[in-house]
Amino acid sequence: MFTESCGIVTLPPLLAPSLLAGDHAHLADSVRLAEDAGVTWLHLDIMDGHFVPNLSFGPQVVAALRPLSRLFFDTHLMLSEPHRYVEAFAKAGSDSISIHIEPEYDHCGTLKHIRDLGCKCGLVLNPGTPATAVEGFLSEVDLILVMTVQPGFGGQPFRAEMLEKLRLLSRWRNERGLRFRLEVDGGIDLETGLQCRQAGADTFVAGTSFFAAEDRDAFARTVAAW
Repeated sequence: MFTESCGIVTLPPLLAPSLLAGDHAHLADSVRLAEDAGVTWLHLDIMDGHFVPNLSFGPQVVAALRPLSRLFFDTHLMLSEPHRYVEAFAKAGSDSISIHIEPEYDHCGTLKHIRDLGCKCGLVLNPGTPATAVEGFLSEVDLILVMTVQPGFGGQPFRAEMLEKLRLLSRWRNERGLRFRLEVDGGIDLETGLQCRQAGADTFVAGTSFFAAEDRDAFARTVAAW
């Protein structure tokens, strides 16, 4: 359900801890830490070592974790050819699959394919990509993810200049009566996340800041209260 404050329409806030910042030797334990904090989403960063200079994990890991958790698996494909892998991740148990706008492939067809597979679909913008790159797709997606760092590695500092991009996407959503979630990822903690919330974001990917927090329950409660 939408809420409205100071003329800005937003969705209720959601925290999506990034498994990339968890303990890779005990990923199932990291999933349980997120569940124990009371969150409902888990963010899965999938990297191919080509579109971004890092490798993470593939659909087999997602499939292994799926029976262990009821969390909503928010899957972010940082791949040069995401259209080749959406079916594998859908079958592995992803609930939402987001693809980058930057590579050249059939974006519209891939979004439709994701929906046909029974998943929510999203588009992702790198920091250097303007909001106009996804403007024509806004009515076709469930989520827009604005990267607030250059994707590839965790622990990078938040790029405050991305707040204006969030404001623009939020304004378009309001003006057009759309219901996509506006997600942020990169350097998100309780301070930068609140700045993004004030700019219109409603879904917050937190990796290092969440898993390293002394009180993850309090972290999650703070985000839920935004």
